[in-house]
Amino acid sequence: MKPLYLDLPAVATALSLSEATVQKLVRENKFPKPRLLSDRRVAWLTREVEAWAEACPESDLAPPPNTGHSNRRRKFTCASQDLNSRSASDQI
Repeated sequence: MKPLYLDLPAVATALSLSEATVQKLVRENKFPKPRLLSDRRVAWLTREVEAWAEACPESDLAPPPNTGHSNRRRKFTCASQDLNSRSASDQI
């Protein structure tokens, strides 16, 4: 049985993002907000994290070799999508 809630380190690990990036996406309303579990404890619903990850577009580019050059910007990434711009049917 998978966990119902994930804390910040678990969310960051599951998504291969840093904790700071997850927090930034939440502040920018590009990632679901955590739920208040108790007075001093917040966590994300596992299904909301999974739904966000599944909504990310597939990449048509092969990963570049590690050349030390910066990656070119892509027009659309999952992190660039505002949660409010999604239709109600896209959200769980």
